[in-house]
Amino acid sequence: MTIRNIKEFYKFKDDNRPVPAHQHPYGGGWVADTAFVEETVYVSANAQVFGNAGVRGNAWVSGNARVSGNAQVFGNAGVYGNARVYGNARVYGNAQVFGNAQVFGNAGVYGNAWVYGDAEVRGDAQVFGNAGVYGNARVYGNAEVYGNAGVRGDAEVYGNAEVRGNRKISGHTVISDNMMNLNTAKK
Repeated sequence: MTIRNIKEFYKFKDDNRPVPAHQHPYGGGWVADTAFVEETVYVSANAQVFGNAGVRGNAWVSGNARVSGNAQVFGNAGVYGNARVYGNARVYGNAQVFGNAQVFGNAGVYGNAWVYGDAEVRGDAQVFGNAGVYGNARVYGNAEVYGNAGVRGDAEVYGNAEVRGNRKISGHTVISDNMMNLNTAKK
């Protein structure tokens, strides 16, 4: 009698070849054997976690979402729709990333923040508190968006800029470096 250890391989939606992987017991999504996903995490059937990514706590990854690279998703955070979290990005607390949004580089989205639509948060940017970044908005560099602030439309916030409080940035507005320190509500 020969006993064989049969290993499953899966081709993730990246440019690499198939890698050893398994279907997560809670949701059935694919998880690379190199990634760390706790059993408490929900990974839906079409969602993927690969590379050295980690998903912990009560976090969830669903729809066609992908978490990869060295990205970390934890707490009660959710990544869903066609969203991508990758690189060294972190999404945690009650934060949500969804739609076609992308969070990557060393960016962080946390607290009760939302990033959605076709928005991007990248570089060392941080979005936290109850802030939202959505539409086609871009937040990057060392920029911070926090409090109840919102960045939407085609707006860009970058460099060392801060958007905070109840301020809403929209349209084709560009906020860079220390050009503006926005703390008041838009009238």
